[in-house]
Amino acid sequence: MSQLQAAIIGAGFVGRAHIDALRRLGVPVAGVLGSSPERSESSRSALKLPRAYGSLDELAGDSAVQVVHICTPNYLHFEQASTLLRAGKHVMCEKPVAMTTQESAALITLAREHGRVGGVCYNLRYYPLCQEARARVASGAIGEPRLVHGNFLQDWLLYPTDWNWRLETELGGELRAVSDIGTHWLDLAMWLTGRKIVEVCGDLATTIPVRQRPRGRVETFQAATAAASDPVKISTDDYASVLLRFAANLRGVMTVSQVSAGHKASLSFEINGSEGSLAWNSESPNQLWMGHRNQANQELPKDPSLMMPVARGYSAYPGGHTEGYPDTFLQLFKDFYSHMEKGKDSHAEFPTFQTGHDELVLCEAIAKSARERRWVGI
Repeated sequence: MSQLQAAIIGAGFVGRAHIDALRRLGVPVAGVLGSSPERSESSRSALKLPRAYGSLDELAGDSAVQVVHICTPNYLHFEQASTLLRAGKHVMCEKPVAMTTQESAALITLAREHGRVGGVCYNLRYYPLCQEARARVASGAIGEPRLVHGNFLQDWLLYPTDWNWRLETELGGELRAVSDIGTHWLDLAMWLTGRKIVEVCGDLATTIPVRQRPRGRVETFQAATAAASDPVKISTDDYASVLLRFAANLRGVMTVSQVSAGHKASLSFEINGSEGSLAWNSESPNQLWMGHRNQANQELPKDPSLMMPVARGYSAYPGGHTEGYPDTFLQLFKDFYSHMEKGKDSHAEFPTFQTGHDELVLCEAIAKSARERRWVGI
């Protein structure tokens, strides 16, 4: 697909998803940078990549690489992205793009000054039927959007013995459930409806105030073990519900949780308009529910022959052939790399650094709202 060559920083769960999608697209992956030279080499060998980088500076100095995908803990994103932009690399960064709005604003400026493209991995837009839902809303199929509501529920941090680096504020930030999964929902809601959020009222809770931190390394989504651990006080949110006011009088509510037993990665939304409704759930991603008042409700299967023309290109397989989470990375990167191949004057259809900045603005407003127990404007 591309004459550009990529490299990856971080080869854990999501880094491997990036590599898989790039390989499917035909984008060459030159190498990987891990948290140490030893882990870089181990990942290079396991993933059959040409090169293991020993440091960020070594990667930044590799003239054969034009694009770098950042798949590391949150606190590293700003330093890595800013270094790479200054070195003339395009950057695709896992969310959040930075730890603060000051950092994200600085990245926008750096990308512009160096003529580079910055993308943020809000990949959940790229389920085919999310693209279809957006197209139907834009076409007026449900009339004027009035309400949007839903949740993103997980259970991977249900027990006090469950641990991940995201629990530590210095590594993940002040917010957790809102930042980690809530921003996916918020991005999706604004993108689907074409309306920006203008005011928030948030309620946050830490349902497990003390957790057991293992003394060894723990990968994301890895089950707890009986290894030695230490008690640690937790201040980040396990749960949040946020009332939302969008532009043009659209109202909504979002609930997120990482302690809801039985839900592995259940993102759901429903949009209620003046003429109909649309609903979707990521754990059944190949069905889109369409609600009506004066006729029977419908369920649209993921089938490009039945989808609207603007959404059809985001379904890679014919009807009856399911598409899921790994395919969202492929479709996002297809937009990202196509944009870079077309040049700086083309319109960016993918989530950009500006998208990432806007999400951090929302996070800071939600945190302030919960802290002060009031509505906060954006």
